[in-house]
Amino acid sequence: MNFLKKVLGSSPKPEIAMIPSGRLYLARSQISVKGYSECIFKDAVAVIRRTTTEYHYQLVIQRAFEEGEEQLEDDEEDEAFDEYTFLMDEALAFRKFTSEEGSVIFAWKELSGDPGDIFEFVCDESTDSGAINSFFNVALQCQYERKYGKPSSSATDADLEQFIFTGATQSPPSPQVVSRRSSAGGVPATPEKKREAPAAVKTEPPATPGAPTHSMPAELAVKSIFGSEKAELHIFDATSGVFMIQADEVTATVKDLGSWKYWLDIEDASKGWLGFVISPDINPVFNYEQLCFIFNYYSNDGTASSWLLHFANADALEHFQEILMRALWETLNQQSWIKATEDERDYVLDAFNNMALDDTIMEDQEDEDEEDEDEFTDAGEQIRNEPERYDADEEYDDELGNQNFKGEGKNSQLAVGYKHDRTFVVRGNKLGVFKNTANNLEFSTTIDNLKTPNGKVFSPSKVMLHKEDSTMILQNPNDKHSLFSMDLEYGKIVDEWKIHEDVPITSFTPSKKYSQMTSEPTFVGISDNSLFRVDPRLAGQKLVDSENQTYATKSAFTSIATTENGYLAIASAKGDIRLYDRLGIRAKTQIPALGEPIIGLDTSADGHWILATCKTYLLLIDTTIKDGKYAGQLGFQRSFGKDNKPRPKCLQLSPEHVAQMQAETKQPLSFTQGHFNTGLNAKETTIVSSSGPYVITWNLRQVLRGDKSSYTIKRYSDRVTADNFKFGSDKNVIVALPDDVGMVSKKTFRKPTRESIATPVRIYGE
Repeated sequence: MNFLKKVLGSSPKPEIAMIPSGRLYLARSQISVKGYSECIFKDAVAVIRRTTTEYHYQLVIQRAFEEGEEQLEDDEEDEAFDEYTFLMDEALAFRKFTSEEGSVIFAWKELSGDPGDIFEFVCDESTDSGAINSFFNVALQCQYERKYGKPSSSATDADLEQFIFTGATQSPPSPQVVSRRSSAGGVPATPEKKREAPAAVKTEPPATPGAPTHSMPAELAVKSIFGSEKAELHIFDATSGVFMIQADEVTATVKDLGSWKYWLDIEDASKGWLGFVISPDINPVFNYEQLCFIFNYYSNDGTASSWLLHFANADALEHFQEILMRALWETLNQQSWIKATEDERDYVLDAFNNMALDDTIMEDQEDEDEEDEDEFTDAGEQIRNEPERYDADEEYDDELGNQNFKGEGKNSQLAVGYKHDRTFVVRGNKLGVFKNTANNLEFSTTIDNLKTPNGKVFSPSKVMLHKEDSTMILQNPNDKHSLFSMDLEYGKIVDEWKIHEDVPITSFTPSKKYSQMTSEPTFVGISDNSLFRVDPRLAGQKLVDSENQTYATKSAFTSIATTENGYLAIASAKGDIRLYDRLGIRAKTQIPALGEPIIGLDTSADGHWILATCKTYLLLIDTTIKDGKYAGQLGFQRSFGKDNKPRPKCLQLSPEHVAQMQAETKQPLSFTQGHFNTGLNAKETTIVSSSGPYVITWNLRQVLRGDKSSYTIKRYSDRVTADNFKFGSDKNVIVALPDDVGMVSKKTFRKPTRESIATPVRIYGE
């Protein structure tokens, strides 16, 4: 075959290949409830075009309007799509064939639809064969450049032939898990499809912190065996989007290596498949509906792959879960699982069971939110029912455009105003001030050269708006015993507050969730082992002695949040959370630790919910007491009963999505602090956080329903350093990148697919 050898980047035009006329169909698989072929566009144009990201190209199918038809559609406010875009990736299985009627057809997978669905573009009979061949060859070159990250000009015919799809023209139905077992065993019964494991998958330690350098635990001193279970082994295949069976029966064994390190061996009678140190980075997910355990594995070069163990019955899965979570818990807590109380052990296991909350919670939540049904559709249910669309040239929402804020260093923090529509961004020793407009941020000014009243320049490590957004409190990372007050009207630090010579400040927050909208002068803070009120009006040291709770042992407090009534939640590096109804007394409730440090904390205004951020997951915790004498009160006000601890909801990304994200970015999963949307008399409906270049939002109602696909994402071309909602709405998210900042609509977030994970949105000016 003679392939086109031109350099795709040689032309300045975005379109590099075109079929001027054809029809677009969606051929649905046999397992689809619709089960038919649907004509999407009766007259369409197929285009391959560049994106603003090097080596990334899009297949674009545009509806062709007859004269006057487009204006008619606009007048009728028709919501139908006029364009479909797809990332030109080998996962599409892009192919060309000729029908029995002689029509040339381009076909590719519908990755966001039902398994087995494919799009078909039927070329018009008048289309020149040369244009068809050129279009197909360019498609092969685009896939090559995307996969290898280099120009296709040096690619040989053999290099490009690997992207020629050789399977059936209509993709067969594919379940989530391909297995020999009957459907009664918890996995759909389909013919097996087996493939060799990739070369990177060996029984070698992964690139995770604390991993031994030995290739097998046999070479290490195995202290004891926690236990083992037999299971089927599957690997997630990103191209087909399913888990492929690798071995009919393996033995998964958890081994104690000593010094709080534990190893998971997966092997069958003939060879070892996987072996690695157990850590939170494996992103464990237990699914009792399909009797499986899903996890990530990291090869020595940091490449992530997603694997699945399918167990014969619930007892086997439950036993494996207990021994694995025991190892993970002991790794994080560095103490024996046996020493934990039964309640604490149940709490840890429940958090990772992928379970919905109690029915009573669900009913209450649905009753409360019934009047706001439309609030949840724009980023959740509606998006799942719409085809994916991506437009790299979209002028609004797919870009950040505030490059007037310049200076040395990188953007590190956001402070979103409550009283006034302002956003403040920290970059080194500068502070950027932006006005929040309806759809974006408008640059106002830069406050340069932040320095103490004594003239010492510093770069703030934490900032907080205060006293009706007229003041900003800043912390110098080199002085943990003081805070600084900036008058925002004058753009100058005017005062230094000595908190306490023996109390280094870890974090601080408003006295009540919305007290920064008032003239309230005090606020609250924490150190490693104490929580206290700060009153700047005091002479000398500003810590209020009568409202100071200090613990004798180091509690390793990391985060603090308050409710609208002034209740306090304090989290620690150990992973536990304490709840208080006021300062100066002991906690009413202590929620046990899962083990991973908590790096951020937020609360709903009414105190009903706590959102705790860990490195690889977020925890959503209901603080309402369900039974007994104090039923209906909050854990801030009363202690939970012995058998009535709150069950956390663990917000995780699916392992296959994590594997795809890490394959794209080569960055480990690491969440920034999660936030609820906020606003006076507004309900919390959405959660936002980020990891690497991805901003993720969770729909709260869908989370409470147990919907595993309750999150949407938006990818940028650079790492997200901070994010939060615009005050008073969940419609817009403010996002800071190292060199830019802007506001994006929540409607532009997409459900995670191969394409949405791989396609970064445009940054203004690139």
